[in-house]
Amino acid sequence: MDPHYTEWLNLVIRWAHMITGVAWIGASFYFNWLENHLDRRTPKEGQAGDLWAIHGGGIYHLEKYKLAPPQMPEKLHWFKWEAYTTWLSGMALLSAVYYLNAQLYLVAPGVELSSLGAIAISLGSVIAGWVVYTTLCDSALGKKPALLGLIIFVLLIIAAWALSLVFSGRGAFIHVGAIIGTIMVGNVFFVIMPAQRNLVGAIESGEQPDPKWPAKGLLRSRHNNYLTLPVLFIMISNHFPSTYGTQYNWLVLAILALLSVLVRHYFNTRHQTQKFAWTIPAAALGMVCLAFVTAPKAPTETVNKQVSIEEVSAIIEQRCTVCHSATPTYAGFATAPKGMMFDNPEQITSYAALIKAQTVDTNIMPLGNLTQMSDQERQLVGKWVEQLSK
Repeated sequence: MDPHYTEWLNLVIRWAHMITGVAWIGASFYFNWLENHLDRRTPKEGQAGDLWAIHGGGIYHLEKYKLAPPQMPEKLHWFKWEAYTTWLSGMALLSAVYYLNAQLYLVAPGVELSSLGAIAISLGSVIAGWVVYTTLCDSALGKKPALLGLIIFVLLIIAAWALSLVFSGRGAFIHVGAIIGTIMVGNVFFVIMPAQRNLVGAIESGEQPDPKWPAKGLLRSRHNNYLTLPVLFIMISNHFPSTYGTQYNWLVLAILALLSVLVRHYFNTRHQTQKFAWTIPAAALGMVCLAFVTAPKAPTETVNKQVSIEEVSAIIEQRCTVCHSATPTYAGFATAPKGMMFDNPEQITSYAALIKAQTVDTNIMPLGNLTQMSDQERQLVGKWVEQLSK
């Protein structure tokens, strides 16, 4: 496909994914807020509590029933399409970015893996993630939510490590996100919605609701709640190579996910207790520690000469300008990524710090190392930038 139209396809899908994701996660946050702010002191008969709120110039009165009102309303609003369209647009974006350019974005440099092989691993990991997860939830572990949550967390980190062996750091991160997103939408489609239909159907027919469905729905809904912040980070992670461009990127992801789960737990419980308030400063300290731990190490001195701009320009021209040019020659790009062009020494010098960060500190560029930039060339570029800084 023409790269110009590919770029617009990427834009449309990414925009749709962002909009529907905001709707889904926003609804989740809002209903959790409602639940935590219900006035339960003197509820009316059959109610669990109520809440008064003001927004947009109007005052709202919301009531929650313990089970259901005496008579079901004619119009009952269901919240499901936000989840479905977020997942569908996410898979479309995965296809447009990573499947159409597997050798560029998906396959790790140096890994002998065809595009079709990479796509097969991608789809297999997403499907396997859901199957393993739902099997564990339906097992005896479902009655031990803390242990189940720990096992799920460990398995996701193992998946991140395994995927990082064949996929680029960016590709491994996004696939952990795809696994989590599939788990979350699978919970909605296969468990939460059937549980709600069972409840409404039983009430309308005057029967007793099956108690197993509310229990399953509650467990899966709780999982979705705690997985929200990790998946939000993964959605933006491709902008931060210092997280996925390290040797131990899977461990960085594990720590970030753990910190975000701790923060979410505080916000889930702060209306009943403040004993988890420590998670906020702990998460902030953890982020600061990660920033220092992932900082690029000073390179071992291997280049003992002055490196000229002419030498660096020759390297950049051979390894980078196939994409970063006013007229890219790589078939996947119609314009230079992020508008960064390295067509002359002045442009190269203006982007020196970014070039070093991407090609020397994290080695994530060139993408997939398709132009075969050598370690010696990276060292020369690093030495040149060091000279500039002095």
